[in-house]
Amino acid sequence: MGTTQATGGSAGQVVDEHVASRPVTGLRPFIAGYTGYRQAGVEPAVHRGLPSPYLTLIFTLDDPLVIAGHPDPGQPAASYDILVGGLHTAPALITHDGRQSGIQVALSPLGGRALLGVPPGELASLDVAGADVLGPLAAQIRGRLRACATWPERFAVLDELLLARGAASAGGGWPGISPEVGHAWRSLLRSGGRTSVARLAADTGWSDRHLRTQFCIQIGLSPKAAARVIRFDRARRQLAGRVQAGERPGLAELAACHGYYDQAHLDREFGALAGCPPTTWLAQEFRNVQATPGLLVRG
Repeated sequence: MGTTQATGGSAGQVVDEHVASRPVTGLRPFIAGYTGYRQAGVEPAVHRGLPSPYLTLIFTLDDPLVIAGHPDPGQPAASYDILVGGLHTAPALITHDGRQSGIQVALSPLGGRALLGVPPGELASLDVAGADVLGPLAAQIRGRLRACATWPERFAVLDELLLARGAASAGGGWPGISPEVGHAWRSLLRSGGRTSVARLAADTGWSDRHLRTQFCIQIGLSPKAAARVIRFDRARRQLAGRVQAGERPGLAELAACHGYYDQAHLDREFGALAGCPPTTWLAQEFRNVQATPGLLVRG
């Protein structure tokens, strides 16, 4: 299920809860997991919402989610009770004043259209209000989540309503992704982002150009950009896992493990996708919920 932590006395209590759960079986091909989080009485902070292979769906439980900087710099700062975010290749900047709580659904692009009702390509690099995508269902889900007393109860609500949403919109299937693009996406995931675009095109029988066009429309990134994001996501989660376990970061070995030319290449990719080098990210973000291995907050 994950971990729950709360420290402090009744006066000035510090609450720091992080709980992870997998969805019901019928949703697992399309949702990587749920992450529940609640913090109170902690230091105000700015988090980086890093690129990942998942669309972002966050239902807040108390205070709104405040986005000070979006992956698309043209979007103005805004706050959200319910957030839907597309795949992106630049970090979001999220602020809080010492309190934050909510549940994130880490949604695969393969299930994006069935669950959200729009092609993931239309959401690329954007953050939008949940009601603009889910309609009245967004408020219905949030209302039921806020009425729950425990994390398992909240996760069960998501299982129930999201499974019904997928079945209703898909007529029992999961439309929106062609077999060729689905195959290419799964190949990239299996290889950790190390399959070439030429190999993907050959496997699908499409030209490189047609694959790139359809991949962008259906997934939200080009195959090359998706490969970068997948590789980066795996590297940064392994890096956080090592540090949490008390191990040395081992950046040179980490770079080689994930297909980077060398540590300098890894540093450049962190600079491009996270906005800072890996050592800076560790120093600033490691204690934040989104940096915890296995938890997928604002990916």
